[in-house]
Amino acid sequence: MLLVIDVGNTNTVIGVFENNRVKEDWRIKSIRDMTPDEFNITAKALFRDAGIDPEKIEKVVISSVVPPALAILDKFCRKYLNIEPLWVTPQAARSLMPILYHNPAEVGSDRIVNAVAAYDKYRTGLIIVDFGTATTFDVISENGEYLGGAITPGVAVSSEALFRKASKLPRVEIFQPPEKVIGKDTSDSIKSGIIYGYAALVDGMVERMRDETGGHLRAVATGGLSPLISKVSRTIENVEERLTLEGLRIISERLSAR
Repeated sequence: MLLVIDVGNTNTVIGVFENNRVKEDWRIKSIRDMTPDEFNITAKALFRDAGIDPEKIEKVVISSVVPPALAILDKFCRKYLNIEPLWVTPQAARSLMPILYHNPAEVGSDRIVNAVAAYDKYRTGLIIVDFGTATTFDVISENGEYLGGAITPGVAVSSEALFRKASKLPRVEIFQPPEKVIGKDTSDSIKSGIIYGYAALVDGMVERMRDETGGHLRAVATGGLSPLISKVSRTIENVEERLTLEGLRIISERLSAR
């Protein structure tokens, strides 16, 4: 079995593959202050509940944008799994796809992981919208080249800033969009602004990117809030919640084959 781990600024996504198919996956709070022993307790509990024997894990591949997580996960893998993990560095990820950024080193490995996975599946021009701590837009050409993208504050980051700075506004949960855009109370007005407002941002960016490239690019969404925003977006065509995990699996296979 293959264990893949993607450490983001807010969440860490963990997946176990068996015969190239996801056996189970989880999303937990990101690793910053955990010790390797504490992470082991969390991981073993997840494995146990899913009926996964950690002794059957043969390989580990990890991508991280959180520097403190590197030492934690490296020691966890070596101490508890007796495996040296494969790290998907920006340099390794970029070697699998042409990067047409002015400075390719600036593109995060997580964005290339998503791009590799999406292009491997769809084999066409793409806009990948990743709803994470930041909402990122990554544009892939029909020939599989990374053209560039855009970055905006994420839904949760923007919402938290609103609640902190506007002391009279109540904190609301944004699990479901309100029935109408025009809210009739403060709670629905906030939900409308956040959910429909972000969908409008996404639609506007996707349309501008399509205009700029002169063709129809398939819009694919991923990240924790992708199912929610896709419900009210006019441009998102597919939701791939496991895109990063699939990308790590694909990159692991391609790097190992070299």
